[in-house]
Amino acid sequence: MTFHVERIDHVVLRVNDLPAMVRFYEQALGFNVERRLDRLNLVQMRAGASMLDLVLSDAKSAAPNMDHLCFRIEPFDRAAIEARLGPLGISVGETFQRYGAEGTGPSVYFHDPEGNQIELKGPAA
Repeated sequence: MTFHVERIDHVVLRVNDLPAMVRFYEQALGFNVERRLDRLNLVQMRAGASMLDLVLSDAKSAAPNMDHLCFRIEPFDRAAIEARLGPLGISVGETFQRYGAEGTGPSVYFHDPEGNQIELKGPAA
């Protein structure tokens, strides 16, 4: 079995001024706040069929402003993911249930050759 990418599920941006960025995306692009996770300083905004997640940046971090890019895949089959990525020398992290544009579903993380964090997310349960 194999899988294919359906679309971008969500993008996570690290931001310095969370309220200002939320206002910007609401006013400039018409996004709506879908969910807030105050313990993570995270706001999830609806962007059509996708999501934009804004997370308050750790000022001490030298990390770039994109935390990760998530692709929605179909079907979610961990063995198929490992079979496709393993020969490229890519190992994936544990499978967890995470919230995305369609709701909560299985996902795994890995890094591309330049260190960008990528998430592959299956359909909502």
